[in-house]
Amino acid sequence: KFMKMLHLLRFGNCVARTSFKQQFVQRISTPLIATQQRLKHGTMEHSFIDTVKEEDIRITQKSHRVTIVGVGSVGMASAYAVLSKGTVGELVLCDVARDKLHGEVMDLQHAGSFLPGRVVAAGEDYAETKDSNVIIITAGARQNPGESRLSLIGRNLAIFKSIIPPLVKLSPDAIIMVVSNPVDILTYIAWKLSGFPRNRVFGSGTFLDSSRFRSLVASRLKVSPSSVHGWIVGEHGDSSVAVWSGVNVAGVPLNETYKDIDFSDVHEKVIRAAYEVIELKGYTNWAIGAAVASLVSIILRDERRVVPISTLVTGVHGVEEDVCLSVPCVLGSRGVLKILRQEFSEEETKKFNDSAHSIWDVQKELDFGDKN
Repeated sequence: KFMKMLHLLRFGNCVARTSFKQQFVQRISTPLIATQQRLKHGTMEHSFIDTVKEEDIRITQKSHRVTIVGVGSVGMASAYAVLSKGTVGELVLCDVARDKLHGEVMDLQHAGSFLPGRVVAAGEDYAETKDSNVIIITAGARQNPGESRLSLIGRNLAIFKSIIPPLVKLSPDAIIMVVSNPVDILTYIAWKLSGFPRNRVFGSGTFLDSSRFRSLVASRLKVSPSSVHGWIVGEHGDSSVAVWSGVNVAGVPLNETYKDIDFSDVHEKVIRAAYEVIELKGYTNWAIGAAVASLVSIILRDERRVVPISTLVTGVHGVEEDVCLSVPCVLGSRGVLKILRQEFSEEETKKFNDSAHSIWDVQKELDFGDKN
């Protein structure tokens, strides 16, 4: 009958259309009027809002919680980038500088209409970080003029001793990502202090370095960086290793096909990139913030992407020391799922081991004492 009414409304004669139009309107409006009257007199058992139970709302909300420790330039760039990705339900910020912490949190909260996810400040007991999926460490001491590398790392060890144990106690299943520099040694420190299995603690390592590397190679070839496959491994620093033997464009080896192009200065430019930015603006933050957000998304979405990040490499490419260096890793919801062993040239293997030695020479002097 309903379809017949619609057909007559469209194709029937004027009288028929008028008659059926009246019937159609009456059929549609009658239940609506009745509903309005029952709402007005309070005779409906439940309104639409009443039928949405609180537990149902909680189920549909995003459950991912990410904690960032340190609200300096890198921490806040990371926070903004993570929120912009839209993959977290709650972002918790932590810092000992309480006024700055609350100011940064308020600033992000004011963008709540544009950035998805709640932003909260953690108290001094870190209670708000409980059950975090990912904990990002950007806090750390800056090197003083004339200060030795060992002295700087010793001060950072003290800082990590104050933050890692309470965080892991509240979030025993979390993934820890270290961003603070020197990232490889601090990743090792975080792993030792946390008591976590090695797969659940890693550093941002050469993830950004590899992006810079691909971009520089791509600019010489006049192709998109996404079409260049190349890796920077080893230390995130001066002793990093460019794996030239594995660089390719769509599977075409670079060292066999593009012999007429000079790439000799590319690796040095990668190493110098951060220094140049610091000389110009005083610090780096946006690129590493974007890199951190990308790694967080890979974890929360269980993408299992292969990325160069810092992880324990004892036994990899002949490394005998307990050190963390960047190698291609499969990253997913449980952290580092697998280390992929690239085929290095003899020179690349030597440089990788030299990188491990340079890290160990400093790291072996550290005094962890009682981790509790």
